[in-house]
Amino acid sequence: MPNKPAAPITMDAVYAAPGYLFRRMQQIAVSIFMEECKAFDLTPVQYAALVAIHTHPGIDATRLSAVIAFDRSTLGSVIERLLAKDFIERKPAPEDKRIKLLYLTKSGAAILREIIPAVERAQARMLEPLNPADRKTLMGLLAQLVDLNNEASRVPLRAEDALEHLGKGG
Repeated sequence: MPNKPAAPITMDAVYAAPGYLFRRMQQIAVSIFMEECKAFDLTPVQYAALVAIHTHPGIDATRLSAVIAFDRSTLGSVIERLLAKDFIERKPAPEDKRIKLLYLTKSGAAILREIIPAVERAQARMLEPLNPADRKTLMGLLAQLVDLNNEASRVPLRAEDALEHLGKGG
């Protein structure tokens, strides 16, 4: 059986590839988030970490990494920046002082409340060019792709496993 002829090597082929389009949309999404949330000096990952710590007070960094699907080694610098901004605090776990548990500070809780409208504006802007039906379709397809490809990620989402260890369920 003869091999199928290779597709021509063109930038048009790159521009039409799903990976390229996902990467470009990620760049656009971060740019919109940063623009809408510039007054708060938070990145999307810092925001996700604050939400997770708010939702699961006393979470440790390893479980936080699983809950937000972010590389554990890189998450360390995110945690350090949030500590420096006094948005979170670390406390030793009662049963094992080597484990540090994360909690929102009062200023962290306040910034989280204040940033929500800006985050919602950013999310709306990302989808604004599409009509409402296409937005719903896109979100459904993206959720399906992310779910079905979760195991292919360098950092698969493991929220349920991580939260089980916290004794708080999903």
